[in-house]
Order: sequence, then structure tokens, then C-alpha cells
Amino acid sequence: MKETVQSFLKDKFPHFISKEEELHSNLPIFFLKPEGIVPVLSALKTAPDIELNYLNDLTAIDWLGKKSPRFEVCYLLRSGNKSSTRVQFRVGLEDGEEVPSILGIFKGANWPEREVYDLFGIRFTGHPRMDRLIMPDNFQGHPLRKDYPLEGFGQDYLVEDLLTIHLKEDMEDQL
Repeated sequence: MKETVQSFLKDKFPHFISKEEELHSNLPIFFLKPEGIVPVLSALKTAPDIELNYLNDLTAIDWLGKKSPRFEVCYLLRSGNKSSTRVQFRVGLEDGEEVPSILGIFKGANWPEREVYDLFGIRFTGHPRMDRLIMPDNFQGHPLRKDYPLEGFGQDYLVEDLLTIHLKEDMEDQL
């Protein structure tokens, strides 16, 4: 499958390949530019003999100080027709850069994109609801970044603010 996807990318989308790097992995990994993720995944979803039509996972890696660019957003795709076919795509981003949302291609990307935003601070342009999913709305920072302080920023503000928020909501419900 690696050769099939590789030749497909080189034939149709060579301008979206960001680099070619051989990694020791049990699955093929391809590196794409941020602007290429939507057209490439869209084409691979319906391409005959490939049909990567199932988003298995979407996450990120923080390479702080080890690699450049700092972040990689990782997309693990599978073929629903060929259960053993799995391919990973990675998009490299620096801090503050954004990647287009793939929600229009895979509806299952909704919560994983929000989770990556919540925990890493990586924004997905075009996502209809880019807000926190796991951490409280008033949480400061993104806890899976490698530069996040081990003790946090002092989480006392969370309890106080949450109590105030909920008391205010309860009072509004009574009116």
C-alpha cells in the first residue's frame, strides 16, 4: 500500500509533499504541507485501489527542542474495504500556525480536532466550533505542550471561577 499511496501523491499532489523522511514504523507515514491536507485526504478517500475512507485517529506531537517544526498533527487513516490498510499523514506546524479542518471530509474529526486544540493549542481553520472540549473553559494554557509547567499555573482560580459561573447560571435560571 505504501508504494501505491506514494506514487499517487507524487503523480497528483507533488506540491503538497513537505518532505520525505524514512521512519522506522510498522505503517507508512507521509508528510504534507498544511494547505494540502484537505485536497489530499479528500482525493485518497475516493481513489480507486486506495479508498482511505475511515479516520482512525487524529492527534498531535510536540517536538519542543527536538525537531523543527515544533508540532506535527497526525492523521491515521484506514480503508474500510481493506481492514489491514493503515496510513499516517503528518502536517508540521510552528507555534501559532493553523491547519485546515478536515471535518468536511470526515465527520468523525469534530471532537479529535477540538481535543488537539484544547490540549496542544493547535487551531483548525474552518472548524465550526473551535473551543475547549476536555479542560474547563477558564483553564489557562494547553497541558500537553512540553513547555507547560509541571505544577500548572496554579489551578485555584478554576474552583473559584467555576463556583461563581455556576452560581450565576443557577440564579439566572431562577429568574
